[in-house]
Amino acid sequence: MTAIDREGVLAGLDDDAALGALGPTGRPLQTFPVPADLREHGPGRVIAMCNQKGGVGKTTTTINLGASLAGYGRRVLAVDFDPQGALSAGLGVHTHDGTTIYDLLMSRHPDTPSAIVPTGVDGLDVIPANIDLSAAEVHLVNEVARESTLQRVLQGVKDDYDVILIDCQPSLGLLTVNALTAAHGVLVPLECEYFALRGVALLLETIDKVRDRLNPGLTLDGILATMYDSRTLHSREVLQRVVETFSTDVLETVIGRTVKFPDASVAGTPITEFAPSHPAAEAYRSLARELVFRGAVA
Repeated sequence: MTAIDREGVLAGLDDDAALGALGPTGRPLQTFPVPADLREHGPGRVIAMCNQKGGVGKTTTTINLGASLAGYGRRVLAVDFDPQGALSAGLGVHTHDGTTIYDLLMSRHPDTPSAIVPTGVDGLDVIPANIDLSAAEVHLVNEVARESTLQRVLQGVKDDYDVILIDCQPSLGLLTVNALTAAHGVLVPLECEYFALRGVALLLETIDKVRDRLNPGLTLDGILATMYDSRTLHSREVLQRVVETFSTDVLETVIGRTVKFPDASVAGTPITEFAPSHPAAEAYRSLARELVFRGAVA
């Protein structure tokens, strides 16, 4: 039987305990090996954290996946691409002064390294954002190759990182298209709730359009089930439907509901640092190991 802590977060099982057990996805429970150390860093693979529905765990996943990958020796750059600036706040980065992603997008010759801010996690840096970014779509509309603006901004720093995570805003507008054009892969956090499930088809259609017209190399790295609560029939049924529909695109790692996530956000630190022994922290470490295992991250 799957081990779930009292807050509904998937807990890690060792190989013996997992023998013959089924995970929340209904497939045999897998454990993923600890990634080997890298001999050299870069060039970075760009992953867009994308879902047009808000509140599904994009920012939480960007923060904690980034911290987990950094914990395994990867150099990670997180790009706050949401005008709400939640990623910046969640990593304890002030955005009122200093260069932000908006300044880089608007510059003819962006000095990307000047905008990079180190976080309290070794190996994890961030390009912050604030409400100014909400004006970017208006300014970019009349630009030549407007869909490739973010790609141009990131070009100069790719070699310094192993992975670049883009935290997209909850829409399918020009900013999100920029993120998809700049990305090598897309990770889709999906809340285990009916209304979140309805919008996935539209998102995948947008990904297909970007692949056909702007970025032929774009791949779907996986669909990540979030806010899972094994105690509710609704959560279990939604996750079952997602697995039936998207099959192996659904990641084995499942992120459960827990009050520790907002607590960590208030503290401005990833849950892997705030409560490293909590099952939610282990779930994100498992996600990091799985993405390395699947080849989505070096």
